[in-house]
Amino acid sequence: MDLGICVASHVGDIDYVVRAEELGYTHAWLADSQMLWSDCYATLALAATQTNKIKLGTGVAITGTRPAPVNAAGIATINALAPGRTFFGVGAGNTAMRVMGLPPHRIKQFEQYLKTLVPLLRGEEGDLQAGDKSIPIKHIMPDKGFVNFKDPIPLYISGFGPKSLALAGKYGDGAILGVNTPETVSGMWHLIQEGAREINRSLEPKKNYYTTALTSMVVLEEGEAVDSDRVKSECGAMAMAAVHYSYDQYRNFGHQPNNALTEIWEDYTALLESFPEERRHQRIHEGHNCWVLPEEEKFLTPKVLAASNMIGTQEELLERLHQLSDSGLDQVMILPNFDTRYDVIERVGKDIIPNI
Repeated sequence: MDLGICVASHVGDIDYVVRAEELGYTHAWLADSQMLWSDCYATLALAATQTNKIKLGTGVAITGTRPAPVNAAGIATINALAPGRTFFGVGAGNTAMRVMGLPPHRIKQFEQYLKTLVPLLRGEEGDLQAGDKSIPIKHIMPDKGFVNFKDPIPLYISGFGPKSLALAGKYGDGAILGVNTPETVSGMWHLIQEGAREINRSLEPKKNYYTTALTSMVVLEEGEAVDSDRVKSECGAMAMAAVHYSYDQYRNFGHQPNNALTEIWEDYTALLESFPEERRHQRIHEGHNCWVLPEEEKFLTPKVLAASNMIGTQEELLERLHQLSDSGLDQVMILPNFDTRYDVIERVGKDIIPNI
């Protein structure tokens, strides 16, 4: 099992990636959300020049904000700086699009994007859809170090639902999952394989496909409560980000939240609905995956915290990681609260990484 970090891209925080490399984390996934953080490619370029072995990539780049050739050129530029250790994570972009009041790409748009992207990541010709036209495009000056297509760039596709996971199985070298239990990993593997079978592709866990789960992790002290102040300060932002996502699903599609959120749902929706509709999209994701707003602290119940995070003693976390690995997961990437991020990666680096 690999352990990676997911990073709220910050051009002034490259030392965080450097320290993760020193601690033995295998991957750094730089998040892409243009109205929240620094530009992910600018941050990746800086990280590439200051690290030597940690694998670097987008976590994840967004299809709705950059055309496929722009993302392909961006990651191929990083591959020129960090050859052989660059990967490309991509998704339809719930937060990056919703924070502008726009919907993420729908499945048909997402698939067309992937069809264009896949050959471009290899430096080959792809077809760009422009209205009713299909235009052949390729990077026409890949030499002289502008970009690097010679070293492969693995494509990891973010998928939460059956259709997006099927696309991950058809087009990806791996998938990014929003799960942290062995049962859900096994179920998602089934959906990935279903998509692969559509093109007569055979995928097997731990053999020819790489899966990663996004979460955060807190190593409990003996007898410490799951909802202690320290726990909330280290992983509360991840818990609230899951609540933000659930509210978007409820607001836009009428989807009901999972059982873990039932006890807070009425109060939480009332809070958000007190903000004007025309600017509510700005408020939903405020503090997203970095900190928890004071008025949202009350929603960090034990159930809400545990639903999206891995919280337990050293022994409990190691056992859970082994179970996740046995279910077909290759990596867990963690995204701690911003102010306590160093504390988290140091503790996980000391208690978990050497013992996996």
